[in-house]
Amino acid sequence: MRSFLNILWLGLKELRSLASDLVMVLFVVYAFTGTIYVQATGTSSEVNNASIAFVDEDGSSLSKELMNAFYPPRFQLPELISVTEVETAMDEGRFMFVVVIPPRFEADLRAGRRPDIQLNIDATAMQQAAIGAGYIENIVNDRVSSFFRRTDARAQAPINLVIRRLFNPNGVTSWFASVVGIINQVTLLTVILTGAAVIREREHGTLEHLLVMPLAPFEIALAKVWANSLVIIVATALSLYFIVMQVLEVPFAGSVMLWFSGVLLYLFFATALGLFLGTISRSMAQFALLIILVVVVLQLLSGGSTPVESQPVWLQYMTFLLPSRHFVSFSQKIIYRGGGIEAVWPQFAMVAAVGLAFFIYSLALFRKSIAVTK
Repeated sequence: MRSFLNILWLGLKELRSLASDLVMVLFVVYAFTGTIYVQATGTSSEVNNASIAFVDEDGSSLSKELMNAFYPPRFQLPELISVTEVETAMDEGRFMFVVVIPPRFEADLRAGRRPDIQLNIDATAMQQAAIGAGYIENIVNDRVSSFFRRTDARAQAPINLVIRRLFNPNGVTSWFASVVGIINQVTLLTVILTGAAVIREREHGTLEHLLVMPLAPFEIALAKVWANSLVIIVATALSLYFIVMQVLEVPFAGSVMLWFSGVLLYLFFATALGLFLGTISRSMAQFALLIILVVVVLQLLSGGSTPVESQPVWLQYMTFLLPSRHFVSFSQKIIYRGGGIEAVWPQFAMVAAVGLAFFIYSLALFRKSIAVTK
C-alpha cells in the first residue's frame, strides 16, 4: 500500500512538473492537433492542381482538343508556350508537365502513321510525376480515340472489370495520413516526455532529492510511466475525436476501446524506450540526437509510411521484433477494417511480450544508474 501511494504521489509530481513547462505543454498540444491536421491535408498521393503546358506545333483541331481535355482539380488549366520556352520553363520549375505535339500530328494519324507526342516531366516530385504521367497517357489516348470515333461512346468490351475499393472507397489520402500521424505522435511524444522527465530531474538536481527519500527505483520509474502515459492517452483520445473524426471526418470502423487497449500495451514499450534513452543520455542535446536515430527509424520501419511487404525480406524478419510494426498493424486492422480481438490478438501478444521485456531491461538499467549516482 505504501509503495502504491509513493507511485501515485510521484506521478502527480510528474504531472505538475509537466504542467509548469509551458513549452512542453504547447508542444504536446500542437503535436496532436496542428501536426496531424497538416500531415493529413498538406500531403497527398494523388495528382492535384498539377501545372501543365502544351507546345502546339500542329495547330489542328485535334491538338486543341487535347489541350481542352485537361482541367482542374487534377491539373491546372494548360498554358500554351513555344518550343524554345520548354527548357527554360522546366529549369525554373514553372511546370511539372510539358506536352509537345509535333507538326502534322493529326494528318499523320489520319494517314495511319503513329506519330510521337513528347511528354517532359519534372521528376523532382517523383510520386506526383509518376502518377501524373499515367493520367496524361490515359487522357490523351482516350481523347484521340473519341476524336476519331466522333463520339464519346465506347465499344463493348469482351469483359466487364468491376473494381471494389474496400475501406477507403474514394481514395481519400487524409483517411490514411491522419491515423498514421496519430500513431507516429504516440511513439514520438511518449519517448520524449518520459526521457525528458529523467534528464530534467538529473539536470535540476531533483533526482538527488528523491534518492535521499525512502523510495525504490521501481517506484520512481513506474511513476514516470503512468504519469506520461496518462498524458498521451488523454491527448490521443482528444485528437482522435476532435481532429480525426470531427474535423477530418475519418470513419472509425472498429472498436475504439479495443484500439485504446492496444495503445496501453504499446505504451509499455514506448515509455520503456524513453526511460532507456533518458538513462543513457547525459544531456538534453544528446537525448535529442538519440531521438532522431532511434524513433525516426522505428517510424520508417513500422509500415506506416511504406508497407512492410515492400521492405527487403531480411529487414522484414528484423522488424518483426519491433512493437511499432505490430502497433501499426493492429491499428490498421481495427480502424480501417473493423477487426475484432480475434484478428489482432497476435499483434497484441507480441507488443505485450516485447514491451514487457524491454521495460524490465530499462528498469534494471535505471536502477543501476541510480545506484551509481548514490
